[in-house]
Amino acid sequence: MATEILMPALSPTMEEGTLAKWLKKEGDEVRSGDILAEIETDKATMEFEAVDEGILGKILIAEGTAGVKVNTPIAVLVEEGESADAVSSGKVPAPEEPKDEAAPAQEAPKDSPAASPAPAAKPEGDRIFASPLARRIAKEKGLDLATVKGSGPRGRIVKADVEGAQKPAAKTEAAAPQADAPAAAAAPMTSPAASAASVAKLFADREFEEITLDGMRKTIAARLSEAKQTIPHFYLRREVALDALMAFRTDLNARLESRGVKLSVNDFIIKACAVALQQVPNANAVWAGDRILRLKPSDVAVAVAIEGGLFTPVLRDAHQKSLSALSAEMKDLAARARTKKLAPHEYQGGSFAISNLGMFGIENFDAVINPPHGSILAVGAGIRKPVVGKDGAITTATMMSMTLSVDHRVIDGALGAEFLKAIVENLENPIAMLA
Repeated sequence: MATEILMPALSPTMEEGTLAKWLKKEGDEVRSGDILAEIETDKATMEFEAVDEGILGKILIAEGTAGVKVNTPIAVLVEEGESADAVSSGKVPAPEEPKDEAAPAQEAPKDSPAASPAPAAKPEGDRIFASPLARRIAKEKGLDLATVKGSGPRGRIVKADVEGAQKPAAKTEAAAPQADAPAAAAAPMTSPAASAASVAKLFADREFEEITLDGMRKTIAARLSEAKQTIPHFYLRREVALDALMAFRTDLNARLESRGVKLSVNDFIIKACAVALQQVPNANAVWAGDRILRLKPSDVAVAVAIEGGLFTPVLRDAHQKSLSALSAEMKDLAARARTKKLAPHEYQGGSFAISNLGMFGIENFDAVINPPHGSILAVGAGIRKPVVGKDGAITTATMMSMTLSVDHRVIDGALGAEFLKAIVENLENPIAMLA
């Protein structure tokens, strides 16, 4: 019996992807566990394994196709001697077709054949197909997903559907919400287009290049817009005297040279933050919608710039690892991040993140919290500047600015100050930090 192969969800947040490369061709035998294709998500290029066995009868989505929604049929798997044409010649019916056929049988004399949108979200029994993000938004808005018409593949409910849907006012107005639902759902879809057109109109007489957003840039835009709109940020700033750390690092690197190890200032910052999360355990927490989750290990995410965006790979149990181990792991994660070869578990999670722009000469900046993290540390460049010494005399020192962006729902001001103080003390007393 012919079987459709659907676009998989390769991460919890994936809603669409790019079918980068087929590793099997039509007519090839497929066994369970064989690698069928390479799929680009918003963050990584991942291999897609076959679950069923058979022959790859027809490829429905060509290599290089972007924006393929999760659960969209991408190929047809057939048995020996069977033709892929048995499955509608490889063409999957659009979501509207089953509804048109069902409408005359149920309500042929009624006014509108499109007056039953809800069943589109229930292709099998009472199960409602919706993306995880759509379910979360519906829960926050108090929406019943059974009343929402899905515009995704096979009637799947996606983000745009629930954002545009309105909670019914009362049962007595059942007919009105049905009629209004398509217009409400269309509103958020036309708004961005109108905005784009109006902006483009402003520059109609100027030469410009239009750049289409890829999956990564769309995700960054959506997540950070959500972060600034929903997370109550506040900011704590401190300067760190780096001279003791720089001297210690020089001595340590000289001793480790024979092992091919060279520690960076960033390695010390990661270690200082990991230890601080253990010293101030109440700051090692994330926001979970209706509760706070306090973590036991220090899982530190570190922002890595790549072409077209960034990754935040996570160094798990960082407080338990040596500086040399952290350095080697960070180099490996950064290298694979730049080629989009990280697995989802390597860039998801953590309670806290570090964003270091000091190597670009940036003295100080404020970073945006990446939900569900409770805080993020923005690290600037070490600058040689005049300071007042302990004896009151003017001297010079290498000072580094740090800004801790904090989610006030998770961490209050005094707790954030205590956490930042612990980070500063660890950096200014590096030997004690390693004790």
